[in-house]
Amino acid sequence: MAAASFTAAKFLAPVAARSGGERAPPLPAAASSSSFARALRRGGAHHPRLRTALAVSSDVLSGNKAAQAAPAYPDVTREEALELYEDMVLGRVFEDMCAQMYYRGKMFGFVHLYNGQEAVSTGFIKLLNQADCVVSTYRDHVHAVSKGVPARSVMAELFGKATGCCRGQGGSMHMFSAPHNVLGGFAFIGEGIPVATGAAFAAKYRHEVLKESGPDGLDVTLAFFGDGTCNNGQFFECLNMAQLWKLPIVFVVENNLWAIGMSHLRATSDPEIWKKGPAFGMPGVHVDGMDVLKVREVAKEAIERARRGEGPTLVECETYRFRGHSLADPDELRKPDEKTHYAARDPITALKKYIIEQNLGTESELKSIEKKIDDVVEEAVEFADASPHPPRSQLLENVFADPKGFGIGPDGKYRCEDPKFTQGTAQV
Repeated sequence: MAAASFTAAKFLAPVAARSGGERAPPLPAAASSSSFARALRRGGAHHPRLRTALAVSSDVLSGNKAAQAAPAYPDVTREEALELYEDMVLGRVFEDMCAQMYYRGKMFGFVHLYNGQEAVSTGFIKLLNQADCVVSTYRDHVHAVSKGVPARSVMAELFGKATGCCRGQGGSMHMFSAPHNVLGGFAFIGEGIPVATGAAFAAKYRHEVLKESGPDGLDVTLAFFGDGTCNNGQFFECLNMAQLWKLPIVFVVENNLWAIGMSHLRATSDPEIWKKGPAFGMPGVHVDGMDVLKVREVAKEAIERARRGEGPTLVECETYRFRGHSLADPDELRKPDEKTHYAARDPITALKKYIIEQNLGTESELKSIEKKIDDVVEEAVEFADASPHPPRSQLLENVFADPKGFGIGPDGKYRCEDPKFTQGTAQV
């Protein structure tokens, strides 16, 4: 299947992408290790993805369910495999608990779950250093916990409690943690991409002007966003700026094939998002986003490339969400056979099978990890439920930069502490 072969391709030469499949000159060093790059230099490869637009979901849409060839996996140590499994299970169990708490009335507003997409978050974020940054979307809970924000802090934020990572003021779509360099979830699509580009510029400035970077090289920023964002202006503007200034950023497209209820194949003139990278002169990569080991292999090269100062990369991860767009979505627009197809490709189940088959862990060890995660998430709920709500005096904090602005009276106290603050209005 055309989509599956992208893992071996890794970084595609911009010339090859632009020419629609014509032979390309030698690839950059970043691609030198791939079998596809070697074949291309010999003049014997025409990548099928360059000739035919084919999304992962097309085998479902066309009814073609032919079995794919067994994939070749990169080397992964026992410790790495178990770390990946634990992080993915944490993401899944956390989100399942969020659904329970939402329907019990513990959470309010829109809550967008990440079930099914864990391979993307884990595959990328577990390769980062503490100083590296993550910029997310409204589907941000799992990105936060993968980057190290404690599950209890994220759960408390979802409960709107003062002990949350944003003191209860961010909620589901606005996770932020300065100590972990999680620079926010963003409710509107595309608005996090300029923030991520700015963070990458700051990293380059610290490295080249202030000489403050660590021994490993530049700090790297990951910008996560979905397929529906890739027709927005901010996306193109930031690709241009990042490539122009060779910023240390990786643009990670979590292409789950649906922008709320709009199929990606219907909404985009060319569904191959990775091509938009070479259009700006940066590598464009497509990877199976349901396979954490394949994601990790591509992510490692993209992150190392950015850290060396070689500039940005656009990575399209074709994945699938197992729930509706949000918990308010009845999920009636996607076909049952499509959902069944992707449920059978569950990335956690696939990794578990691989770990056991490759003798990287035993069934009992994996069950022990699952029990540990269950306990972590249960404790997170207990902590969030027992935590206090934010005081009313917090209402106008972090709103105005001027400490003597609208929110603070002449006496230096917050105006919202005045008993008459809500007079004539609905009770807060």
